[in-house]
Amino acid sequence: MAKPSTRLDRLLVERGLIPSRQRAEAMILAAHVRVNGQVVTKAGHRVNMDAEVAVHGSEHPFVSRGGVKLAHALATFQVAVEGLVAMDVGASTGGFTDCLLQQGARKVYAVDVGYGQLAWSLRQDPRVVVLERQNIRYLQREQIPDEIQLATVDVSFISLKLVIPVILPFL
Repeated sequence: MAKPSTRLDRLLVERGLIPSRQRAEAMILAAHVRVNGQVVTKAGHRVNMDAEVAVHGSEHPFVSRGGVKLAHALATFQVAVEGLVAMDVGASTGGFTDCLLQQGARKVYAVDVGYGQLAWSLRQDPRVVVLERQNIRYLQREQIPDEIQLATVDVSFISLKLVIPVILPFL
């Protein structure tokens, strides 16, 4: 008789080893998870419910790995975020938004064409204005009454040639 199995990312959350499936996926992709002593790098990998699972390495301080990437870019290019109003285009889970807030942004407009992806902690943060189901190409000035002082963009289904001209009037 086959033992019951589940996805590795789900098992990590069910056992309380990692707080969310998004974080679990990030840790798995970063090769920080071992199943029965072997590194597994696919979140959907099926594992037995009684498998020995271990998480090692340091987990990043952001809701997704995007925050790590943006933090590195901000440091490399010496961009000061403290007190700024920012726009995060392609917010998704909110890694960039989280990074901007942790770096001291006063407010972040999190814009994404998707729905329900932004981390709950960011949804609850009064400094975050969530603009879901919002294609950046159709964003109206009245939706963002503040002057945007910094914009971050992480999009994959639309060319930057279409995105940048839309963002510039907000800056």
